[in-house]
Amino acid sequence: MFTAAAESLLRQAREIQAEELKKFCSRVCQLLQKEDLGPDALDALRRLFLIVSATKYNRRLEKTCVDLLQTTLCSPSCPEPLQLLCAAVLREMSPSDSLSLSWEHVQNTRQLGLLASVLLAQGDQKLVRSVGQRVLKVLESRQPEGPSLRHLLPVMSKVASLAPDTLHEDQTSALNKRLVDWLRYASVQQGVAHSSGGFFSTPRARQPGPVTEVDGAVATDFFTVLSTGQHFTEDQWLNVQAFSMLRAWLLHSGPGGPRTPAADDRSELEGSTLSVLSAASTASHLLPPQERLREKAFEYCQRLIEQSNRRALRKADSDLQKAVSAPWQAGGQALAAPSECGMVSPQCLVEAVLVLDVLCRQDPSFLYRTLSCLRALHTRLCGDPACVRALLPIARFFLTHGEAAAVGAEAVYQHLFTRLPSDHFHSPMLAFEFIQFCRDSLPLFGRNLGILRMSFPNLFKFLAWNSPPLTSEFVVLLPVLLDAGTAVETLHLLLDLPCLTAALDLHLRSSQAASERPLWDVSLRTPGCLEALRDPQFQGLFQHLLRAKASGTPERLAPLHQLLQPLASCARVAQCAEAVPTLLQAFFSAVTQFADGALASQLALLLLERSDSLYQVPGYEARVHRVLSAQFLALCKLHPSLVVEQAKELLEFVGSAGGLRGSGRVLTSVVWAIGEYLSVSWDRRCTVEQINKFFEALEALLFEVTQLRPSVTLPKCPPQVITALMTTLTKLASRSQDLIPRVSLFLSKMRTLAQSTAASSVHSEEDAGAICTRATELLNLLKMPSVAQFVLTPSGEVSEPRYHRDTNTALPLALRTVSRLVEREAGLLPG
Repeated sequence: MFTAAAESLLRQAREIQAEELKKFCSRVCQLLQKEDLGPDALDALRRLFLIVSATKYNRRLEKTCVDLLQTTLCSPSCPEPLQLLCAAVLREMSPSDSLSLSWEHVQNTRQLGLLASVLLAQGDQKLVRSVGQRVLKVLESRQPEGPSLRHLLPVMSKVASLAPDTLHEDQTSALNKRLVDWLRYASVQQGVAHSSGGFFSTPRARQPGPVTEVDGAVATDFFTVLSTGQHFTEDQWLNVQAFSMLRAWLLHSGPGGPRTPAADDRSELEGSTLSVLSAASTASHLLPPQERLREKAFEYCQRLIEQSNRRALRKADSDLQKAVSAPWQAGGQALAAPSECGMVSPQCLVEAVLVLDVLCRQDPSFLYRTLSCLRALHTRLCGDPACVRALLPIARFFLTHGEAAAVGAEAVYQHLFTRLPSDHFHSPMLAFEFIQFCRDSLPLFGRNLGILRMSFPNLFKFLAWNSPPLTSEFVVLLPVLLDAGTAVETLHLLLDLPCLTAALDLHLRSSQAASERPLWDVSLRTPGCLEALRDPQFQGLFQHLLRAKASGTPERLAPLHQLLQPLASCARVAQCAEAVPTLLQAFFSAVTQFADGALASQLALLLLERSDSLYQVPGYEARVHRVLSAQFLALCKLHPSLVVEQAKELLEFVGSAGGLRGSGRVLTSVVWAIGEYLSVSWDRRCTVEQINKFFEALEALLFEVTQLRPSVTLPKCPPQVITALMTTLTKLASRSQDLIPRVSLFLSKMRTLAQSTAASSVHSEEDAGAICTRATELLNLLKMPSVAQFVLTPSGEVSEPRYHRDTNTALPLALRTVSRLVEREAGLLPG
């Protein structure tokens, strides 16, 4: 999150107009033309960079300003901070037609790296290849006292990703050899401190000592990013840079697929002990450059894993081991690659495991040496909460290679899906990486997919706590998590997701002392929430809500809804509630693909049951009801017989006043489904007795909701519910014509009631008019019973298109047409 001051600066940068920008560019030009480029020029360039980068739209700068930025960037006497800012501004403006950069006479590699970064940002393939060849020529030089190469490695990595065909085979081999030297043979002596030239400086300075491990021991093996010291040599910096780009380079220079072409032709003896010993005994210096790089990369990663097990003497070195921060803090000095070449992952250990994964996919002979190492690493990391993120690439490794190595990795997956979400749901970085891991690994789960599906309650903890960034990820993941056995329990948990957020919030607060919680903490004002968490009466419900695996038996959580009501106003709970409708749509889109009649009936009844049992977050119930009403109709359309099969439950729902909560959307859908599907044409088991029972229940409900005095228990009825009830009663009467006189009498009363002055106190003029119009249309339709049956219950031959589904021939239009026919021929009709 930005501070208020930073937000203000960003807003000003985004809102600056073209005229103001033109004036500011003129000021920048004046400052850059001075001989002494001081702090004013630096500050002006910072502001210019903020302006051009604060918006996604390209800003147009004056050509004079662009030319001066290029001149300053190419000037050998320009201070480094100014050159960095000039390059950053020019990159933000890319692609641009006004660039005229030339590097023919540039000797400084730092300046060459900045120029190359601007040229690469243009996206021109020809230019990318030209940059690659120039940089490669410098990298191939072996002059020990030559220019520093560490500014060019990031450029080479970028070139390889933008234009993989830039490098020829001999050039790739040459760079492989250089990477081997930098990775494996960097100096193990610390660098010499630069003399300040002061009065006390003396040529008899102390000779630099050896680099050390994080536990203070003198390093007895080769240098890595986890080696510590006070000062570093050039080749040590290159060692860090080489490891930063190693994984991307291996993927570029290695085979295109996860296995080498030759690997597919190898016999099953590849996995034997003989092949392992043979591979291990091969003389390293006899290997081709690419295979030698893999061998040295393997040794480097193994050494990193060994170093990470050492006990750091200082907190900075401990952070470096776990790599919880992006810079490489080594012994008090920032051992960081330039910004153009950050690590693909900010974690040393994570990156080491990912490199090992690439090596094993490219050359299976590494697999058997890696498995034992990673099993031991997994066991160690399980007890270290600070290293949980490193468990994800280890699990990915076992998913990728476990079956090939005949290794049962169920313990790895069980720990991953059981402990991590429960203990670290509040870590946003872990949450995003965990769900990304699940998404990316779906093709690899195979027979272990059941573990993922049964762990959905734990995965939902990440979603409940981090709903805004993870909603789109779960929309993709939900179809994989669902099957017939977990669909009902998943729907319960989705509807209770805001309640889960509140419970997780309370669980997190309970682990803190009261003195550690801020004064605005809700739990301080309502200590009953925290006390209830420890109350044996509610512990069972809390344990069910916070369960790690699917239980198969959903619990009624209504007591928790009331108990956690003080937390319903929390911002995190409100954010979660906003995500639920989208997730419900994804759930039903997936479940309708495999739901049979029994599951559809179960889900339909669950919708009705839960429509009146939701955690009361402001606005949540209305948004959920909108989805539930639409999905209830979708389930009925998918399996129309569920209306007849669940007649008893639907009658009970209609007979209760709960359906009128909110806007009455759910009740309207139920009433419409009854009128549509309670028919012999949909289910031969439908009887006249059932039709009469539903008619009586709906008639009583319509009489009740049209009373002119709404009460607390029976709120004002929306006009949509009234018109739906009238239409459904008419449909039922058309199928049991003995009911026509009753419904005609009722519709006449409804028309009179809607036209009375008393109705104005309950309904608006527009609503009352809609009720009156519908009653009139239905009355006219019932005067011709055969026509009514045709319109309201068409046979299968004419059911497509349905008049009330086709937007061009909707039911009101059909009713109005029949009404005009009836009125025109009224004199010919009996009575």
